[in-house]
Amino acid sequence: MSTAEAPLQYVVTGMTCQHCVASVTEEVSEVAGVSAVDVDLATGRVAVHGSDVDEEAVVAAVTEAGYKVVD
Repeated sequence: MSTAEAPLQYVVTGMTCQHCVASVTEEVSEVAGVSAVDVDLATGRVAVHGSDVDEEAVVAAVTEAGYKVVD
């Protein structure tokens, strides 16, 4: 679990359009402790802002949206 206020950074594959961005944003926003989600479609980067965010829950949310987090 992360307690830092610095955003958690992820690279997500499979996003091709603004609908993809909206799906990832919606799912990740529902994770406890998340205050904001910034998705860059061009790079596939997702920044998750908040405190006490469970990183495994974020990965699960991305998967639920239909995409994959790359290590």
